[in-house]
Amino acid sequence: MSNHSLNIIDKLEKYCKEHGIKITEQRKVITEVIASSNDHPDVETVFERAKNLDNNISIATTYRTIKLLEEAKIIEKHDFGDGKARYELITAEHHDHLVNIKTGEIVEFYNEKLEKLKTKIASDLGYKLIDHRLELFVVPKKK
Repeated sequence: MSNHSLNIIDKLEKYCKEHGIKITEQRKVITEVIASSNDHPDVETVFERAKNLDNNISIATTYRTIKLLEEAKIIEKHDFGDGKARYELITAEHHDHLVNIKTGEIVEFYNEKLEKLKTKIASDLGYKLIDHRLELFVVPKKK
């Protein structure tokens, strides 16, 4: 388990303790699966990966743990237009998503000019931007 994953597990344990929720090894395994994912897995993918590590994990436990991780603000849910909720860790580093609708590939990116433009648009309309999500849906260019 990486140091990053240990920090996520610590955050989960703290949340569970504060809310009187039992922290189980299965919840830790599911959390580790999400923390170590380089993609944006859906519940079924998380379940399959977790089941490979602990055969006692059920789909119901996976759903309950993902809900718990969302409530604890450890993960966030995304809808990339494929009919499946997908999840990723909440990090301090902001990023946007580019979604290839042909392959399902999701590319995370950050663009300083775009960030400034989003802030300016909100300001020009009389608002202060406090948060946002941006998903660009794309297809490969024809060669």
